[in-house]
Amino acid sequence: MTINQFLKKYRKVKQLIPGMTSSYTPHVICNDGFTMSVQAGQSLYSTPKDDAKRYKEVEVGYPSEPELLIKKFAEDDENLCDTVYGFVPTKIVDTIIKKHGGIDENAIENNYLTEGKTKIVSEIGKLREGKL
Repeated sequence: MTINQFLKKYRKVKQLIPGMTSSYTPHVICNDGFTMSVQAGQSLYSTPKDDAKRYKEVEVGYPSEPELLIKKFAEDDENLCDTVYGFVPTKIVDTIIKKHGGIDENAIENNYLTEGKTKIVSEIGKLREGKL
């Protein structure tokens, strides 16, 4: 699954007022436990900056471990797991997903946004390692 396919399947878009939307996508959870936030839409570091079927660049944030493929896009290159990465090409995000074994759709479904409440997805890696 590519990041554009993921966004199409899981992203929720809500119209706030005519011409203004808010969107949210759950964290990407990879098969090896790596997680990252990937967002796209209005008021986000993405191209296009609107609700779209496909994105060329997306906003990545708060990866569960440093990911050197996106380091040059970091707002804070000294805190790579606690920062936002603007306008990351989707091809790079797809490479990261492949590098980490693809998207774990079962984990996404089990931790997906439901009725406005989000389960914590950052603990997935700890659960897999038996640390919780």
